Amino acid sequence: MTISKNRVKGTIQQWYGSRLAVIMESIIIGVAAGFVVVLFRSLLVQAEALRTRIYKVLPGLPFFWTLFWCLALALTGLFLGWITKKRPMIRGSGIPQIKGTLHRQMTLDWAPELPLKMVTGILGLGAGLSLGREGPSIQIGAYVGKGVLSIFRRPNRERQILITSASAAGLAAAFNAPLAGVLFVLEELQSSFTPLFLACAMGASMAAAGAAGLFFGLQPIFDFRHVMVLSLKGFPWVVLLGIICGLLGDLFKRGIYFFLNLYDRFRIPPVLRPVIPLAASVPLSFLLFDVTGGGHALIESLSTTERGLTLILLLLAGKMLFTALCYGSGTSGGIFLPLLACGALTGIGLGKCLVFANITTPEQNLNFMILGMAAFFSGVVKAPVTGIILILEMSGNFNHLWSLVLVSLSAFVTTDLIASRPIYTVLLERMLKPKVRDRNALAGNGDG
Repeated sequence: MTISKNRVKGTIQQWYGSRLAVIMESIIIGVAAGFVVVLFRSLLVQAEALRTRIYKVLPGLPFFWTLFWCLALALTGLFLGWITKKRPMIRGSGIPQIKGTLHRQMTLDWAPELPLKMVTGILGLGAGLSLGREGPSIQIGAYVGKGVLSIFRRPNRERQILITSASAAGLAAAFNAPLAGVLFVLEELQSSFTPLFLACAMGASMAAAGAAGLFFGLQPIFDFRHVMVLSLKGFPWVVLLGIICGLLGDLFKRGIYFFLNLYDRFRIPPVLRPVIPLAASVPLSFLLFDVTGGGHALIESLSTTERGLTLILLLLAGKMLFTALCYGSGTSGGIFLPLLACGALTGIGLGKCLVFANITTPEQNLNFMILGMAAFFSGVVKAPVTGIILILEMSGNFNHLWSLVLVSLSAFVTTDLIASRPIYTVLLERMLKPKVRDRNALAGNGDG
């Protein structure tokens, strides 16, 4: 009897230590992360719909209600600033924090930070800040992975694989893009990979996308129809678009760094920082509503609503500036959707210029819009393969594969030539600087 029990125990331990068990665990984590991100997405959709209704009715109400709304935003900003001061790991997109955790430079405390990340993300994005859901979704996936791993014990190497896979699951559920989730963690979070890591990341991403598909469907999140195939004659303009997006992507990053420094230079208390972009969102929402919010509705409207070139350029400048102001405040929110919106505006803008010069036709503007999204992503994040696959999965159309590769490569090479570094690497270094200074100060005191 004892021999039989030992044999069963040994068999279980042998199975639990196998690759198959790790892959099965990654699928469990993916399903869990998918459902949590679905909840996050659903609440965000409701919050954004509520904000849209508020700004539709406010102009017809007595001015008192506008003042009341401003007071509510100010209180929301104070709450966001207070939470992020208490829990700095939930600031921003969360991607630099995950990179720091995987390199053992930071620690994610999943139990308190997971719900706080969701609440602050919903409040900030729902109130009109120009921030995206994808970064928080990636961090939410990592938090869920850590939560599951608190139950299932794994060696450090396997824990890293599963947390990284959980991050991929977060992106997959946020954008219905499982392949992009896998490629993003390969390009951005993981410097090397093994067949086990690839299998776990794919398992978690597919499971999360499937969980999200139960609620949002499996269709692409953008409905771009009638996408034409660009001829070889249009490829020089595709290269030009890549160069422009590379340069504007660098300007986009510099704007974010500028406002991060500006908040510090003027010594604005962290509690007050989110109040500033929330206050700015009120006049912007009345005058240029499309500049506020993440940018999903703006991207969709660009494919169906005709806008003049002057308005396109105004929206582009406003979106870049307001996104930098919002991200610099330190509250929870990512930059994927805002930068994709900037890329879409850039592509539409160039397309309109080419139509005006009788080089292309208006039907090809949609192509340039989609290409601009991939190029801007490559210029800012410097993950061109992820950008290509992400746009393919988001648009659900493979007619522009060759031009996507060309425009992403052009943007990537442009940023390399001007020595523009990946944004998440720079943001991680900025977050680690205070810790380095603290260690140096302690070392100095010890020597003294």
